Amino acid sequence: MHTDTERCVRAVRSKDARFDGWFFTAVLTTGIYCRPSCPVVPPKAENMTFYPSAAACQQAGFRACKRCRPDTSPGSPEWNSRADAVARAMRLIQEGVVDREGVPGLAARLGYSTRQIERQLLAEVGAGPLALARAQRAQTARLLIETTALPLAEVAFAAGFSSIRTFNDTVREVFALSPSELRTRARRHGTELPAPPGVIALRLPYRAPLNPDNLFGHLAATAVPGVEEWRDGAYRRTLTLPHGHGIVSLAPRADHIACRLSLTDPRDLTFAISLCRRMLDLDADPVAVDESLRGDPLLAPLVDKAPGRRVPRTADAAEFAVRAVLGQQVSTAAARTHAARLVNAHGTPIDDPEGGLTHLFPGPEALAGLDPETLAFPGSRRTTLTTLIGALADGSLRLGADSDWDEARARLAELPGFGPWTVEVIAMRALGDPDAFLPTDLGVRHAARHLGLPSTPAALTTRAAAWRPWRAYAVQYLWATGDHPINRLPV
Repeated sequence: MHTDTERCVRAVRSKDARFDGWFFTAVLTTGIYCRPSCPVVPPKAENMTFYPSAAACQQAGFRACKRCRPDTSPGSPEWNSRADAVARAMRLIQEGVVDREGVPGLAARLGYSTRQIERQLLAEVGAGPLALARAQRAQTARLLIETTALPLAEVAFAAGFSSIRTFNDTVREVFALSPSELRTRARRHGTELPAPPGVIALRLPYRAPLNPDNLFGHLAATAVPGVEEWRDGAYRRTLTLPHGHGIVSLAPRADHIACRLSLTDPRDLTFAISLCRRMLDLDADPVAVDESLRGDPLLAPLVDKAPGRRVPRTADAAEFAVRAVLGQQVSTAAARTHAARLVNAHGTPIDDPEGGLTHLFPGPEALAGLDPETLAFPGSRRTTLTTLIGALADGSLRLGADSDWDEARARLAELPGFGPWTVEVIAMRALGDPDAFLPTDLGVRHAARHLGLPSTPAALTTRAAAWRPWRAYAVQYLWATGDHPINRLPV
């Protein structure tokens, strides 16, 4: 979008928050860059230039605006709605892969050379992987500076900087303030969020509207005891992270998601935030999705009644794949019971200061020695589960932010017991494909009959072609016609 100058100028002049994260405005006369909704008086059109990312602005020598804080805007919806190499690279960079594995590690995950990845990112995002990772380190540093009491030296290394000097230089260059000045300014203006020791409190922005009912209702209704819970108006769960583990609490607010993170290692902050944003689908563009679905006269009333539905996703793709198999042809309550037994037998115990969470969900390696005879369901499903676990454990099946959606579907379909429903629900909720569709799902077929849509899978799939590329969101609106706890915000 940043190449459409006229459209960008109109968005800036109207202060349209829907475009935050889609592009950034660099002001030639001041040397700063802003989000489109910046509250200051818009500059003259001839003094504006536009970039596709904050990293590109920083690389061009612009610093972040102190008013609109463009580094904290929602991410571009493109990176979650596409499956090409650039989008997969951006998702991995957002998870901190470059900081942990370097550019060669990023390229290896994607199956490209480092030169190819750098060339593609420069062409589309305006910055290479190192510049993008640097911009993210700066944003993480700012969060830690403003929301924790960690000593600044610890902040530097937790944010991924290799030295305190690099940390100081980068923060000054990006924000035109030293780290200590940022902390003082945050306290003076009250932007530091109160949090107990060891907890990082922050706001996760999103594009309005956001309907929390199905999003948090689904997560709470399917919560695995010991791993997830709904408590005091917030969804809480344990997280398995690269350097340790964490506990997150997420609560919907009028203009943001209140997030509280307790981490065993602050270096995991970037990864944890990325997981939370993906889990709640916070980088979606609900206006674009809803406008497209309103084009169908049968869906339009559902969209108008409760716009802004998101797709409830997952914090761990492998975990969700296991849970999808456990949920085959059984009720939500039975699936939770099966999952809880796996957690109690194979999950890693953790301490929760609030007492509600007890374990991390076991990874494929922990489940690799699972005795099928201990599973209380039919032999065919035991085979399905153990085969899936084996493929995840030996690396022949990889599910995550770097997955090619079509390739992952094909690999899943090769496993015994994986029919279209299981493959598509994993594509929707674990891989994040916005066009995943569940024509064989009972809830979808019931809604289709109620609305006068074709109810047979083949006919419904043909009819749903008009909803592409947002069929996963159409499923959320179809599910919402039923009376099920997944559609209600818990009380």
